[in-house]
Amino acid sequence: MSELLVAEGLAPVRDRILSFAVPARDVRGRIVRLDASVNAILAAHDYPPALARLLGEALAVTAMLGATLRETGGGLTLQAQADGGISLLVCDYNAGQLRGYVRGDAATPFGDLETMFGSGHLAITLDQTAASERYQGIVPLEGASIADAIEQYFRSSEQLPTLIRTAMSGDASTGYSVGGLLLQYLPRGEEGRARLFAEDDGAPEPEDWQHMRTLAATVTADELTDTALTEESLLWRLFHEEEVRLQPGPVPSRGCRCSLAHIRDVIERFPEAERAEMRGEDGMIGVDCQFCSRVWKIAA
Repeated sequence: MSELLVAEGLAPVRDRILSFAVPARDVRGRIVRLDASVNAILAAHDYPPALARLLGEALAVTAMLGATLRETGGGLTLQAQADGGISLLVCDYNAGQLRGYVRGDAATPFGDLETMFGSGHLAITLDQTAASERYQGIVPLEGASIADAIEQYFRSSEQLPTLIRTAMSGDASTGYSVGGLLLQYLPRGEEGRARLFAEDDGAPEPEDWQHMRTLAATVTADELTDTALTEESLLWRLFHEEEVRLQPGPVPSRGCRCSLAHIRDVIERFPEAERAEMRGEDGMIGVDCQFCSRVWKIAA
């Protein structure tokens, strides 16, 4: 049994991102736990349970993907637009800060993507740094969940075999707990080994990936959302025969980038004639931020 690099006796951290790698298997991954952050985001709107779960699990995926960014000033956004019960879902990650919003029919039942969204697409927008060029990938809203759609994106666009599991427990009265696990098989560059592996090209699945994917797929929803179970202990349960290297990530928190100064700067770019049309009877311009459910009043 290989040694897992785990600190004994650690108390669980409610909001946390933990990156890990299994070099011998050419695999990397991340675990995320969201507690105070997701509850603050969901509390901004009176979401019914189905919409709250959809947004909570999408935030877990966003946090795990965003945690790959190493440069400051960059960010990652997931945005789903469709013509069904859910018309818009937006999740945003920037240096550990999360925000999210979902708009849809309160009667929409929780189900697969077609049930909730109808026909639509999911866009993944990546800004490596504030000054870098923006990259965007788009995939259909197909599959059982947002996690399924992201897995398909990595398979088809990045040629990067990926497994994602998310779960959410609790309710608005007791508080929510959200967890997620992401596992990826890395491109190989050693001499005599395939540079990339594509699951859809008919090539046999590498044994290392098959082994790790099978182990990771045994994770349960209860394990992902159990705040009494540390992330290190969960990795031990899944991969105790492997040597796993750990790297703590940023602590997730709720963060909305709207501010009086930023909104004023945006409004002042409009011509005076257009600003006049925006003003209400009180002479103020009202700006509604859906992320934080706050109306800003600007004299401009």
